[in-house]
Amino acid sequence: MFRDLPVRARELKATPEMLERIYDAARLGLRGESLALAAGMLPAELARLKIMDPIAEVAEMKGRADSEMEMSRVVFDAAQAGDSKAALEFLRHRHDWVAKTNVQVDVNTQISVVAALEAANGRLQRGLAVEVEDAVEVEPRPAGKIAAPAGIAPAALQAKEYEYAERFDER
Repeated sequence: MFRDLPVRARELKATPEMLERIYDAARLGLRGESLALAAGMLPAELARLKIMDPIAEVAEMKGRADSEMEMSRVVFDAAQAGDSKAALEFLRHRHDWVAKTNVQVDVNTQISVVAALEAANGRLQRGLAVEVEDAVEVEPRPAGKIAAPAGIAPAALQAKEYEYAERFDER
């Protein structure tokens, strides 16, 4: 299992064999550590090789591009042969196509005031009305007897109450 792992530092060169292993691993869809190990290198060695010789990165990009082209060709050929599912998938993933959706909502609800009043009267006759016998009446305090919060003058508080009363009267 660990037979192919190097145990000592090796000289890194972008040999044709090394580039072919990188290309093959990338063509299979491997990335990062998996790609490096499948190509017979440690991840740090692949990173160093890409820095020292950019052709190693080109080999990886070429492997990915060839794989994508081959898989795209398979789906495209299936779509042209009449496979509608393959055609839809090709359109969705290669051309960002989205099927049109047509949603029509028809809401024809009317509120009948007469029906609502009849329902309320029915509830009253059945005794479902709210009992208010236990309610406690609270008498409103005159505006002058309200204690002002700390930092607010009582005159300013009365002016605000007057302003609110005017707004309420306008409605």
